[in-house]
Amino acid sequence: MADTLQFSLVSPERELYSGNVDQVDIPGTEGNLGVMPNHSPLMAAIRTGVITVTENGAETQFFVQGGFADVTPSGLTVLAEKAVAMDALNEADIEAEIAVLEANLPKLTGDAALAAAQNLDGLKAVLSA
Repeated sequence: MADTLQFSLVSPERELYSGNVDQVDIPGTEGNLGVMPNHSPLMAAIRTGVITVTENGAETQFFVQGGFADVTPSGLTVLAEKAVAMDALNEADIEAEIAVLEANLPKLTGDAALAAAQNLDGLKAVLSA
């Protein structure tokens, strides 16, 4: 049997996913990450976007906003500030959040502006997908 990766996706409300998977693709703040079995340990911040979980050739996707990915020898845990299955995503809520960010972005500077811009880009990408 091929090696698998133990993966858990946890939001403040509940654990959304737990199981042995082939690969997890994560939107990191420094770029996208592909985590497979036997990956080197790391911790990375997550930006707004989509986590794709590949298990036995089938993909499951989750919308995430913020949080951390922690790769250890025992597996991958994603602690997301907000996470929801893509098929349960409310498009009207995303559009409203985009409108608020677009209105406030010109008032922000420095790290706050960067974080808001990354969030905005991620929200728009999710809507266009």
